[in-house]
Amino acid sequence: MDSIKKSMPPVLIVVGILAIVHFAYEDGLMGLLELAVEKLPDYGVLAFFYVSETVLGLIPPELFIAWAGETSTPILNLSLIALLSYLGGFTSYWIGRRALRIPSLHNYLEVKMAKQLVMARKWGGILIAVGALLPLPFSMASLVAGMLRYPIKSWILIGLLRFLRYALYGAAIFSLV
Repeated sequence: MDSIKKSMPPVLIVVGILAIVHFAYEDGLMGLLELAVEKLPDYGVLAFFYVSETVLGLIPPELFIAWAGETSTPILNLSLIALLSYLGGFTSYWIGRRALRIPSLHNYLEVKMAKQLVMARKWGGILIAVGALLPLPFSMASLVAGMLRYPIKSWILIGLLRFLRYALYGAAIFSLV
């Protein structure tokens, strides 16, 4: 219960920011995303996507895949999006590793969550694969994998499934567009 109380302020801040964006901009977050895609050059959209994939992965990648399908070089942009998603997950992994340098977080994970860590480390590959293939935030799975000190070589290999997801989604979305 104590940990829930401590985690509420950051969650409320994120929810508050999303609510402000939703109410301040007529069409909400999706309208703001559409405006960004219309106004930004390709490299701006790609940078925006990388930040999204690194931080929380709240913006569905399918929107960017659809954007790539509308560009003059759809395969190139789809490939760049897949690479940036993978690199965003890699960055999240390292943020998770670095977060363990915070003494209170390290103590919480290593002492209070010791039993759960054993299971999480054992099944960490499945967590990464699910995050890579399914419409779940890959950055969150990568962040947790980093915090669990999941082996980087294993993360690199399993994370490659992200490319498969983009290829399959791109094929599906491009055929519809």
